[in-house]
Amino acid sequence: MTLKECKKEEKADREFQKKFKFEGSINVLTRMMVDPATTEKRGGGKNLPLRRGEILDVIQFTNQEQILCRNSQRRYGYVPRAVMLHL
Repeated sequence: MTLKECKKEEKADREFQKKFKFEGSINVLTRMMVDPATTEKRGGGKNLPLRRGEILDVIQFTNQEQILCRNSQRRYGYVPRAVMLHL
């Protein structure tokens, strides 16, 4: 990874921590897949856009309805638990 890419990732992580009021280091708890049978949804606000079969990194299990995740483009957001499958 180049220095430019590294700085870009660090900036994205700082913005995530500020937007979601997340303290501490960002650790991936597990990886989960978006249910292939679900409808694709556009993201908005603090919600992550969903694509069928996409693999997401789980950052935090926030409550019974939502999970805080990161996608392959290093975007962060909430995802409904109902559409997530364990790998």
